[in-house]
Amino acid sequence: MDRTPLEDIALFLRRLQWTALGVGACWLLWVLAPVLTPFVIAAMLGWLGDPLVDRLERTGRSRNTSVILVFTLMALLVVLVLLILVPLIERQITTLIVSLPSYRDWFTGTAIPWLEQRTGFEISAWLDLNHLIELVRSNWERAGGVATTMLGYLSRSGFAVMAMIANIALLPVLTFFFLRDWDVLVDRVASLIPRDHLATASRLAKASSDVLGAFLRGQFLVMITLGVMYGIGLWAVGLDLGILIGIIAGLLTFVPYLGPASGIILGVIAALVQYGDWKYVAGVLAVFGVGQVVESYWLTPKLVGDRIGLHPVAVIFAVLAGGTLFGFLGMLLALPVAAVANVLLRYAQERYTHSRLYAGDHPTILLDPASNPVSPQAEGTRAAPAADASTERAPQ
Repeated sequence: MDRTPLEDIALFLRRLQWTALGVGACWLLWVLAPVLTPFVIAAMLGWLGDPLVDRLERTGRSRNTSVILVFTLMALLVVLVLLILVPLIERQITTLIVSLPSYRDWFTGTAIPWLEQRTGFEISAWLDLNHLIELVRSNWERAGGVATTMLGYLSRSGFAVMAMIANIALLPVLTFFFLRDWDVLVDRVASLIPRDHLATASRLAKASSDVLGAFLRGQFLVMITLGVMYGIGLWAVGLDLGILIGIIAGLLTFVPYLGPASGIILGVIAALVQYGDWKYVAGVLAVFGVGQVVESYWLTPKLVGDRIGLHPVAVIFAVLAGGTLFGFLGMLLALPVAAVANVLLRYAQERYTHSRLYAGDHPTILLDPASNPVSPQAEGTRAAPAADASTERAPQ
């Protein structure tokens, strides 16, 4: 139906209003990014902990008791990770810096000559490993001076120190309130949705929560489990840098093939530099082989399943784009926004495949099912065959 000029103007003004609202929201998000960061982190922690709070409530406990139990558990986990992981990584990095001359000698005396002999390229003429190693060592030795300079700058900037302390102090308080009032917040948001669109909005919100929850809860558990397995396995093999390599491989697991591939390459190099024996290389390969079997047949099916729907490339792009646009806050919001966008795109595809534009104005009539097989999509759009197929006629 043709629209009148007044209707076209009204439609244009409505679209202009929504565009202005979106631009204003992005500008406000960019301006308030430092203030909103603890709120976003607390909201994500509250969203992650709410299912466990609901489960404890179903056992007969009150909401406040369930929130206190979950909040205490989350705080203990954070403290435990900081107490164990931070000193461990620091010792591993120190070991790496001390071992850099050994890696330099192996590259210059073994790896590069081997590659030059088989490729015919003079790689050593393009790489000055001695300069690179010394550059890394000098920068690492000056790290204490850099840290002192940064602390001095922060001490001179009293507002920055106060803001940082306030954000750290607010985070547990905000997390507790988000855990306690999460269901109330969800109900209030749902009450603002127009009643005609409530069912669709609820379905899209649940799908978005399932996608994001499967990624955050499931994939992060897979990353942590594999990081621990790889680290302990490489340490048992005898690598001095085994724990650091295992952590790196575990963190990169969310990108298929990148995590195990990087871990294998780093582990093999570390084994050759430290021992120069293929027996230890075989041990490294065995550790990652067992890890891949456990991930493929138990961890991913049990913890993640097939509900993620977020391609690793989309995840990487979302995190980098969010960090570029809105800094650390953008990196925090990248995955939720990507999950919601993925669900909305699927919904748009579903609407399109059920639209007249996709299916056409006329249904497809099957003349001979045996000689004209149709796809399931066409099967859903064709007309039901009559009882006597011989009486069917194509439209003239």
